[in-house]
Amino acid sequence: METITLGQLLEAVQGTLLGSFDDRSAPITGVDTDSRSIHPGTLFIPLAGERFDGHTYINSALEAGAAGCLTARERDSYLPQKFYVKVEDPQRALRDLAAWYRGQFDIPFIGVTGSVGKTTTKDMLAAVLGTKYKVLKTEGNHNNTIGLPLTLLGLEASCGIAVLEMGMDRPGEIDYLAGAVRPDVGVITNIGDAHIERLGSRENILKAKCEMLPHIKKGGLVILNGDDPLLAGLKGETPVPALFCGQGEGCAYRAQVTGGDGVSHIHCRLITPHMDREVKIPALGEHMVYPTLIAAAVGERFGLTPDQIEEGIGQFVPTRMRMNILHRGEGITILDDSYNANPQSMRAAVSVLADSQGGYKTAILGDMLELGPFAPALHSGVGECLGRARIDCLVAVGQLAGYIAQGARDAGVPRVIHCSTKEEAKDVLPQVLRPDSTILVKASRGMKLEELTAKLLELTAEG
Repeated sequence: METITLGQLLEAVQGTLLGSFDDRSAPITGVDTDSRSIHPGTLFIPLAGERFDGHTYINSALEAGAAGCLTARERDSYLPQKFYVKVEDPQRALRDLAAWYRGQFDIPFIGVTGSVGKTTTKDMLAAVLGTKYKVLKTEGNHNNTIGLPLTLLGLEASCGIAVLEMGMDRPGEIDYLAGAVRPDVGVITNIGDAHIERLGSRENILKAKCEMLPHIKKGGLVILNGDDPLLAGLKGETPVPALFCGQGEGCAYRAQVTGGDGVSHIHCRLITPHMDREVKIPALGEHMVYPTLIAAAVGERFGLTPDQIEEGIGQFVPTRMRMNILHRGEGITILDDSYNANPQSMRAAVSVLADSQGGYKTAILGDMLELGPFAPALHSGVGECLGRARIDCLVAVGQLAGYIAQGARDAGVPRVIHCSTKEEAKDVLPQVLRPDSTILVKASRGMKLEELTAKLLELTAEG
């Protein structure tokens, strides 16, 4: 974060000074929301959750070196030489500060949302744009109402472009986030079943994702998946021009998988208005053509050459636990896709497993959460998908995963093991390990199946 002043903070959050400190030129060098990680000179913003209230830690933060704080209420006492800014809602003030701070930078902003593939698309965009610009991108899971403002506040004068991921699980969140980002280019990767428990239908999910559209700057662009029926239906209906990417003939940016090694990469033919060439994507799965096409479209929008785009694609590295390919001894490959899951991403991951080179293919799959009354059928559908893909073994983990197990049995998967808990699954893993095999690990974030990936790594030697 570049240094701002107390006066600028007051302007950004429409706050009121409390206490005796009144030096509006006082510098603020950063923002902290955790009193345990305070840096000297920063602003402490006390957030509230179901079981905590950051106001409890204001004195600790100030004594640890924070220059001042926001507060939703007056204090019993005020420390000398520290500023206190009263606001109605500190979390909303964090967003307002981020929106103001974003306005201090005359650089392009790209906003990315969608049901599946947001993080992969963000990482591919950053890799491609990084061949020309210094890129600020969303790290980890900082795509929510707290993480995204904090990411924006990480902008520095040296940044040339920003790629911001926007997640949501209810109506209004994308509107809240996109209002702070005000993207020059918006991206919607697809519309799936993620969070359908709260939103009720894919049509409602589409409406929620489209909350970004009014916030795209005049003269901007929205990039959509032209193979997604709901997004394709937006043709001619968006407030800024829309560009469609996909494998269909009607897309301006098209790609076709031409090969791959089943171990580390695929090849695809990339066709855009400015290039037609085969590129190597260092990842597995046909679904990887979509983030690649989107990155090519954004790259061309901001003046990258075909060579720079191809170079950036080759430098793509996925975020941890997002289809990370881990090569072990005896020809064992682990596909660690344990960060999150929904029905669409599960099927895509099963397709990657099916296309892998391993002679024996095992899927370790856990519950998909937030699917509400649709959960049994959607889990069963994943089990049926395993049968069609001719997967050799399933280890299903969790209560809902029992439906995956039943669907897999009905679809003819040769070996199906259902474990109620991760601890039970850990005991099963030695039984399913064998040389020349590929193992997929995937579930919703709440299942934390990375613990099973760690157990697999413990049980296997490095390749």
